[in-house]
Amino acid sequence: MKNTKMYFGLALLAVAGTILVAADHIDAPSSKGTSADIADFYAFEPTTGSDNTVFIVDLQTSVLPDLAYGTFDENVLTEINIDLDGDLVEDKVIQAIPRDGFMYFFGPVAPSQKGLDSQVAIDAPLGSVEISEVSAKTTTTASGVKLFAGPRQDAFFFDFFQFNAVIGGNAPLGFKEASEAEDTFEGANTMSIVIEIPNTMLGTTTAKNALGLEVYKTWVTSNKKQ
Repeated sequence: MKNTKMYFGLALLAVAGTILVAADHIDAPSSKGTSADIADFYAFEPTTGSDNTVFIVDLQTSVLPDLAYGTFDENVLTEINIDLDGDLVEDKVIQAIPRDGFMYFFGPVAPSQKGLDSQVAIDAPLGSVEISEVSAKTTTTASGVKLFAGPRQDAFFFDFFQFNAVIGGNAPLGFKEASEAEDTFEGANTMSIVIEIPNTMLGTTTAKNALGLEVYKTWVTSNKKQ
């Protein structure tokens, strides 16, 4: 990866949240169908009481099986933003950007720029992982960070056609029972970026979720090179 500065403008912002945020499918015309389109964002403990946090960013939803092995856009920087003081402004970021079949990660680090523009934190390399195709390839760094990037089964369950029938007034009985509902996204994939990282590298949590668990205020952005 070249040691050059790269500036990015905001392409898409997913909903901010605490322990789990999801469901922002195919709704940004400028990024639809590309790996700048954020589908889901998850943040959670891998196991109860763990000292690590897992972040999963799903991009480019509804990648059908015969198209599952698409590529990440090398002009798109994915950035996980973490607020540590409750002002809903990023205090640390984790960045991921693809180059030549690998996903490179940087951070966690205080961003040099906040808000709509980002700059790759080339002075804070975190690690890299070969982008998977069929079998999952993961990397564990010396600091205990686990990394993955590649196509994964879309975890979002949604009966899209019944939903359209309901909002169109053509389904007077409403939604189907769980046993009868159909998963429209079954067999579809997303392009996923996954990182499991020790909390000591992130800082102290400053929020609690509905269960009373201490969590990070976190959100994700995708940024396209200008």
